[in-house]
Amino acid sequence: MNETNIKTDSWRAWLLAARPKTLTGAAVPVMIGLALAWVDAQMYQGEVFQWVPAVLCLLFAFVMQIDANFINDFFDFLNGADNSETRLGPKRACAQGWVKLNSMKKAIALTTCLACVVGLPLVFYGGLEMVLVGLLCVFFCFLYTTHLSYRGLGDVLVLLFFGLIPVSITYYIQLHTCTPEVVVASVACGLVVDALLIVNNFRDREQDREVGKNTLVVRLGERNSLRLYAGVGIAACLGGVVFWANGHVLAFLLPLIYLALHVFTCLKMKRINKGRELNACLAETARNIFVYGLTVTLGLLLI
Repeated sequence: MNETNIKTDSWRAWLLAARPKTLTGAAVPVMIGLALAWVDAQMYQGEVFQWVPAVLCLLFAFVMQIDANFINDFFDFLNGADNSETRLGPKRACAQGWVKLNSMKKAIALTTCLACVVGLPLVFYGGLEMVLVGLLCVFFCFLYTTHLSYRGLGDVLVLLFFGLIPVSITYYIQLHTCTPEVVVASVACGLVVDALLIVNNFRDREQDREVGKNTLVVRLGERNSLRLYAGVGIAACLGGVVFWANGHVLAFLLPLIYLALHVFTCLKMKRINKGRELNACLAETARNIFVYGLTVTLGLLLI
């Protein structure tokens, strides 16, 4: 999308603020959780896969991701982490003046309420504990940008809220249980999505250090961060052995396509090292995440 001459608070401004490319990271954990539930529902007599909660889980993930993007845009601008002149990553709505701060406040309130409205019916399928899960998602959505990302804990939250929680809870809502395979798959998914945060922080490491944003990349340094990026992809694919052990050989083999792409992106990161050119690696990582989710999902369903 052409980012020149964008009118303040226009639909184009809001579309850019929503960061639609990030929605793949929200969709993949739900996709994997639903695929695992679908396969196991066919195995257990009397269990029926339910489409309504499946759609609600996906919608909740999308709305929460957009909400998180709005919160990140707003608070990073207020904290000085986003500067329109020095920013290396994709342009941000508040920093560029595409969206007024007061308008962003209202949008955050609206998307937070919308997420609650979308998620509330899941109580009928997963029980009252879904209220606690929803509240945790909203609470940490704010806490991530305002505090935890500045203390190097963003990667932990990614493992939880893009791995363990969405995959396991999506599965639990369908079958009211959880299995070791689901837990391992959820951790693997969280590792894959964490690669997006790693490359983002790798690109911004010098600016983050200047504003006191002590991300894990800032703490580890350049060389170890590259090793971490490579490691999360390798570990995720090794975790896929659990699929093989449960008879889903393709769910282990097909993600090797993802691993090849992941390693290629890592080598590209090492070669570029710094600057705006790393945005190409960011885009490739988002693509790789989707490839992982698609190959795991297909591998589970093609039995």
